Amino acid sequence: MLRATLFLLALSLALVAPGFSARTCVLTGLWVNDLGSNMTIGPLNEKYEFTGSYDTSVTATTNEIRRSPLQGSQHNVNQNSQPTFGFTVNWSFSDTVTVFTGQCFVDKNGKEILKTMWLLRSCVDNIKDDWKATRVGINVFTRLRLLKE
Repeated sequence: MLRATLFLLALSLALVAPGFSARTCVLTGLWVNDLGSNMTIGPLNEKYEFTGSYDTSVTATTNEIRRSPLQGSQHNVNQNSQPTFGFTVNWSFSDTVTVFTGQCFVDKNGKEILKTMWLLRSCVDNIKDDWKATRVGINVFTRLRLLKE
C-alpha cells in the first residue's frame, strides 16, 4: 500500500510540476526583430489591448524613417501561457499600414520569442495597380529587456 501511495504521489508531481515551472510569455517590453527593427509594447489594459511604437530598420520609400505608433490586442493567456496577438502599425513616414499577427513563445532555455506574419498595404493610384499593393512576410522578435510597469 505504501509503495502504491508513493508511486501515485511521484506520478502526480511529475504530471503537475511542469505546469508550475512553465513561464508565461509576456508581450510588454522592448523587442528587436531579425532585420534589426525595434518595437516597444506597453502594458495590457483590462481588455487585453496595448499600444506602443515601432522603429523600422527597413523601408521601400526614400522618406526619412520615423518612429510609428502601433496598437493591438492579445488573446487572453492560453493554457500554455504562450498567447496569440495582433497589432497594426500606421507608418508615420509613408502612406502604408502593416498588420502583424503572431504568438509569444518561451523556448526551452526560457527565452521569449515572438513569431509573426505580416501584411503591408501600400496606397496605389488606381485599382489596376491593386495587384502590387500588398506584401507579406514574417519576422521573429526577441526581447531586449522587460519594461517596468
